[in-house]
Amino acid sequence: MRILSKRQVKELVLYSPQHIARLEKAGQFPKRVQLGSNRVGWVEDEVLEWLEIRLARREIPDRHS
Repeated sequence: MRILSKRQVKELVLYSPQHIARLEKAGQFPKRVQLGSNRVGWVEDEVLEWLEIRLARREIPDRHS
């Protein structure tokens, strides 16, 4: 298992830390892991799965078009 830093997650998903926090709070992004009093990280497999779901959605035609 690999833990990603805030910087690594930001580079991977291309969202600002503030937007990632909003998605997390809404239950739409993997939850962070508290590593220490001032350090958090995300489980890499969970973030990659989140991305894979978004990639799969682009393959489904939009019914509203």
